[in-house]
Amino acid sequence: MNKPQGLNLTREQITALDNELLSLLSKRRELSLEVAKSKEVDIRPIRDTQREKELLERLVIAGREKGLDAHFVISLYQSIIEDSVLNQQAFLHGRANPDTQKTQYTIAFLGARGSYSYLAASRYCDRRQVNMIDFGCQSFDDIVNAVESGHADYGFLPIENTSSGSINEVYDVLQHTSLSIVGETTIEVGHCLLAKPGTDLSNIKTVYAHPQPISQCSRYLSQHPEFKLEYCSSSAEAMTKVNDAADNNVAAIGSAEGGALYQLSAIEEGLANQKINQSRFIVVARKAVEVPSQLPAKTTLIMATGQKPGALVEALLILKAHNLNMSKLESRPIPGTPWEEMFYIDIDGNLANQDVQQSIKELERLTRFIKVLGCYPCETVKPTQLTQSQLLIEPESSKSTETKPLSEVSNSAKYSRQYQPEDSEVMCKQLHIGGAHFAAIQIADLRLDDTALATLAKQSKETGFQALILQHSATAVNELQLKKSIKVIEQAGLVSGYLIEQEADLVTANMVDLLMLTGQQMYNQTILNQLGSLNIPVIIERNNMASVEDWLQAVQTVLEQGNQQVILCDSGVRSFAQPDQIALDLSALVTLKQQSHLPVICNLIQEGCEFKSAKAKAAKQLNVNGIIMSLPCNDTDISLLRELYC
Repeated sequence: MNKPQGLNLTREQITALDNELLSLLSKRRELSLEVAKSKEVDIRPIRDTQREKELLERLVIAGREKGLDAHFVISLYQSIIEDSVLNQQAFLHGRANPDTQKTQYTIAFLGARGSYSYLAASRYCDRRQVNMIDFGCQSFDDIVNAVESGHADYGFLPIENTSSGSINEVYDVLQHTSLSIVGETTIEVGHCLLAKPGTDLSNIKTVYAHPQPISQCSRYLSQHPEFKLEYCSSSAEAMTKVNDAADNNVAAIGSAEGGALYQLSAIEEGLANQKINQSRFIVVARKAVEVPSQLPAKTTLIMATGQKPGALVEALLILKAHNLNMSKLESRPIPGTPWEEMFYIDIDGNLANQDVQQSIKELERLTRFIKVLGCYPCETVKPTQLTQSQLLIEPESSKSTETKPLSEVSNSAKYSRQYQPEDSEVMCKQLHIGGAHFAAIQIADLRLDDTALATLAKQSKETGFQALILQHSATAVNELQLKKSIKVIEQAGLVSGYLIEQEADLVTANMVDLLMLTGQQMYNQTILNQLGSLNIPVIIERNNMASVEDWLQAVQTVLEQGNQQVILCDSGVRSFAQPDQIALDLSALVTLKQQSHLPVICNLIQEGCEFKSAKAKAAKQLNVNGIIMSLPCNDTDISLLRELYC
């Protein structure tokens, strides 16, 4: 056996290769800017997703020949493609706005060096290869005032976080400023517990942090009731307090990158409630900017519709009529006007686009106040994906001589309208969902005795409901009790269903007519695969923290296993204005109806009494295919159902 070469020599060779890789990546970035210059002349879109897929497919094959894992190659080049796209966008945006091109910017941000706002601003400037002059501020109002007064060129405002939702104070500030939104950037927020080097976790008594990180790390903090929490105006202030402390019994929540600026070390990492924790920042300036037509753009506006019934729905239908996707809808109270709200809307579209301009004109006639806050390049780069079959390493003997063209699989999402343009229908006995049919379903507790369930089921049928879904939170299903309850439901002339809250509940599949997967299990791949192998209708409820994309991906998993009887159910998302409440996501309903042919229903159980009727009617106008209510119904719910059937 040959003696291996020395460790130091091997490390030197790896270092040399790393330096070579960095040089090649730098050269590749330079070439990508040459591509941008060509697209500036030809006015071609910044992204060519078909070419990206062909590139990834070729690289996966080449990587396999060199012994590289397909997923590793995909992940690596997705990052490279994202960097290339963002650099090209920054270049073309700068060329379209030459008066903004300077060698350095004065940037106003919350806190001091090391805060998340500072990190977002510095990365924004790095991508544009300009120097940044710090202008730390103590509040969002101070940031806006600094830009309005000319003391700063740009202001960075955190607008939302994937864990804690929207930053309400920023929306309030935007109501009263003359500044324009000219850009956005999103950063990964890696919360760490930062302390002086050598500090032991057991010694920590006080933790300094901004309210947002405290909210985003609530699960971790609940595990340490011994911590005394001290609120700070920014993460930078929290780190400063720890750095200035006389002893080692204090810590701060912040990023490892920011902590290094204050000579602090991370003694705990990954504190955030969610594995993926990102913050989106908007960039504000005194003058609006132009966005080249080949760049993906967002247009943000605010409007007040007044208290006219259905006014918001009418506004959303205007966007739908012009085929405009609304990527965000937020509401904030109007000061001095009780019970009225200002709506903030992000539209995926360029203000120079005719459809965007026409929709705004129509909104002006419908609303009592409307203002465009800005049009700016969208920096959300969706990763180019390959199909699962393209990622599998097949033996040479099993490879087909004919390869399916990539163009044929690019639109293979079975939930999409590209796959099936017409609305699909799901039929289960007398229950029809989809198309022109409107369905009404109720959820009941399995623990009801047979007599009580029979009485309620009879009332449910007479009221106009077609199906009854049973729910039971016990660790194991009582099959005997379930069979009795199903018989009672069927005798009342209703379709029977069961709510899947855990994997063990799947034993009910051969007893009921349909299944409903609770949103809490939406990410459970094992359950999704098993539901896909069944031959009964399945309702997939959206997780209240899930994006529409994640929701549809869960649906795709079921469809790919063979079960095509899938129904989407929106039970609401956590409201950014009121994080403790769950409210129906009307904007998502618009998006779903545009993107998917599958039936969509709304679960009204979580909706507050004061908004249930209005939200249900709005959803009906948006062509949802049914509703879910709890059992029993009160007189108000019965009256609402009759109105929805009209």
